[in-house]
Amino acid sequence: MSNGRNALAGLAAVLLFFLAACGTREITLAEYRALSAEGLNELLAKTTSKPYRGEAFVPGVLGGVMNSVITADPKSFNHLIAETDMPTASIVGAMTDYLIDYNPLKREWVPRIASPEIIVDEVAGRLDVIYTLRGDLYWSYYNSDKKVRVTSDDVVFWYNEISGDPDCGSSSYYQQYLLLEDGSEAHVDIEKLDERRFVFHFPRIVAEPLLSTNMDFGPRHVYEEAKKRGGAAEIKDLYRISTDPALIPSMGKWFLVEYRAGQRLVFKRNPDYWERDAAGLSVPYYEEEIVRIIPEENTQLLMFKNGETDSFSPRPQDLEELVNNASGYTVFDAEGSLGAAFWTFNQNPIWKETPEYSWFTVKEFRQAMSCLLNRERIISAAYRGLAEAKTDFFPPPNPFYNPSIRNTYLYDPVQALRLLSGAGFRLQEGVLRDRGGVPVEFDLTIASENTVFNDIASIIRDELSRVGIKLNIRVMDFQKLVDALFSSFVWDSVLIGLSGGNIFPSQGSNVWPSSGNLHMWYPNQESPATEWEARIDWLYNEGVYTIDRDRAQKIWDEYQALIIEQCPVISLFRSRSFYALRNRWDFSNFYFDNLNGIKADYLYLKP
Repeated sequence: MSNGRNALAGLAAVLLFFLAACGTREITLAEYRALSAEGLNELLAKTTSKPYRGEAFVPGVLGGVMNSVITADPKSFNHLIAETDMPTASIVGAMTDYLIDYNPLKREWVPRIASPEIIVDEVAGRLDVIYTLRGDLYWSYYNSDKKVRVTSDDVVFWYNEISGDPDCGSSSYYQQYLLLEDGSEAHVDIEKLDERRFVFHFPRIVAEPLLSTNMDFGPRHVYEEAKKRGGAAEIKDLYRISTDPALIPSMGKWFLVEYRAGQRLVFKRNPDYWERDAAGLSVPYYEEEIVRIIPEENTQLLMFKNGETDSFSPRPQDLEELVNNASGYTVFDAEGSLGAAFWTFNQNPIWKETPEYSWFTVKEFRQAMSCLLNRERIISAAYRGLAEAKTDFFPPPNPFYNPSIRNTYLYDPVQALRLLSGAGFRLQEGVLRDRGGVPVEFDLTIASENTVFNDIASIIRDELSRVGIKLNIRVMDFQKLVDALFSSFVWDSVLIGLSGGNIFPSQGSNVWPSSGNLHMWYPNQESPATEWEARIDWLYNEGVYTIDRDRAQKIWDEYQALIIEQCPVISLFRSRSFYALRNRWDFSNFYFDNLNGIKADYLYLKP
């Protein structure tokens, strides 16, 4: 398999030779895994590993153009809309910044545009978080001398009038209220201290106050006028995609200067951005980024191979070709991601008259679906062996990760049928029927942009057919899928992922508590629909307020175990991540790993 031969093709050749040489003896699963591992190791040896370990960035060189890709048009350029639209978020994120950042290596918070101070009053059982903004922050406009200083007023307005207004529908709204020990709710208030300082007043001591107060925000001088004109509706209508980009101020790394629907976006470097290198030069170093809008992944691959783009995130099926034909680029490798996509089922009671609702709300049905998820087959076929099943809930970097708490409902069709039988389902003449005799048939919705999900869905459909379940694969544009989850609720089951991997146990305040607007299977509950969801709410709430490490571990242990046992979401896989980058860039300041992601803020062209 050396001598320049393709790693996986070589593996196939060895397999064929092995079978032919051994006559009728079949290769064992252990032998197949060993051969697969050998082929994968040879393939991975051709990639480059460069994890970030806290290295200082070297001063770079100004100039150049980055050519990249986005998969879909933005819905808006609005800071509020960005909360629910990924393309919008990627654009708005280039023009804003967060108060602070978290260093996962040192497990500590570090300042970005503000420095925090926590003041705890143990006698009163309260705490304050005081932030001090940098003095060199501006809302700047492209090709204009106009600058508006960023002040405490921006943050206070956004917290109170956007995030804190339920009519605006911000997911951050849920973080502003705490449950007190007597069962009542109290608001986390914000107060302006001066032009650069503001304070969050917590009515109760919490374990991670910086996590719940860290935020980005839009320009008050624009959004406040809009709200005066027409309230929340006018806020949401700001910065449509027809807006002249020159009218959109930036306090981030980039100005948006051009947008052509279905074609491209163009960003220009913001010279007023606060972050600077050791030589005093602001980052990023390259002057322009041209982002083409290319939904189809095969087209993205072709463009990268043709040198039209500078970077590409290979799918498992792309890796072999890229590493064996690498010319003018380097493929970087990161171990399995912290988070994972998942399979979830619609339990919204607006569908309570349907047979699907009666199935999806039964714990044993969901557990059976987990038992029908052939993880090894999917890893082999859809991920080419470049993934592992995610059977935990918290990832290892989470301080309350417990390796003993894992999903035990793994692939076992016999166990699946046993669970289904206990819930009143019967397999009759090859068709699974519920206790009313209704054949079990439902949809699985996937995003049209994700070819790996298509492969996974096909395998799930095949596995379910073997126990008499008919699964219909429904392919949908990603944004329409998001709209279905947030508003229409017209879906049966879905494969989808959330960004991040719960480095903090209390992350996901709009996902795991029953009141959350991203509580996927039944969002925005006025009160918990089930006893187990009520328990999750209680555990989440208690964990947020528990400072004692041992007591907190017991709370978060039960929390993890209960979610895994109930299977409201069935975690899929932690896939290895790859990133291909053209060699015209100097890699001194480039890093890529599963904890820090892509660190390319200090990337610059080779002289």
